Amino acid sequence: MSFISAHALDSTLGTPAADLEVTLYSGAEVIANARTDGNGRVSEFGPDHLGAGDYRIVFGTGAYFETQGQDHFHPQVTIDFTVKAGEGHYHIPLLLSPFAYSTYRGS
Repeated sequence: MSFISAHALDSTLGTPAADLEVTLYSGAEVIANARTDGNGRVSEFGPDHLGAGDYRIVFGTGAYFETQGQDHFHPQVTIDFTVKAGEGHYHIPLLLSPFAYSTYRGS
């Protein structure tokens, strides 16, 4: 299992946000890039371990909504988070709509 996984749900449609681009960064360095599957998930995303420090995950929401033919406000959603030493798996879910989003640390 990769150290990071992600999940995106489209609250407007009430469905997973399939084929949404997701990129993981450490500073300016891209660690991983993937697209959500039909269930809105990126299960295998990046290495099996990340060192302690600050990271960023970017969801390409603008392109996703454009393919849906949906007007939107956020061209991307960026979530900055900190990995603590000795921690295990980090799951980063995104609940999105064209004009709002929320996130939390999942399990």
